[in-house]
Amino acid sequence: MDRDHTYTVSELAKLFDLTPQALRFYEEKGLLAPGRMGGARFYTYRDRARLQMIQRFRRLGFSLEDIAEYLDLYRSGQDGAEQYRVGLDKIRRRLAEMERMRQEVETIIAELHVLEDEALSKIGPSPSAD
Repeated sequence: MDRDHTYTVSELAKLFDLTPQALRFYEEKGLLAPGRMGGARFYTYRDRARLQMIQRFRRLGFSLEDIAEYLDLYRSGQDGAEQYRVGLDKIRRRLAEMERMRQEVETIIAELHVLEDEALSKIGPSPSAD
């Protein structure tokens, strides 16, 4: 990857299968800060890497606030260990949340199976499709 390459809004949006409006939204939230050349915005290799991280965190269900806090550690010059401690805390909270959700889903599935069995017992055996 050429670290000197720059991207237009359209190029970067296409690269990540996003709309230009999505990039502007991330800019408004302070997650991306493109450069300006004349009136045109351009994105660097660093912006591309940040967007990749943003998309990964979004896919994993992190809030924009959590993502912004994590990305701000890079801007603040915090050492790598601090970044990872903050990230680890967020990861553990998200894991706990997902585990709770999984337990809820498993409970609902079990209850639905009970309801299904009750309904089947009320209607009797289904005719075989010989």
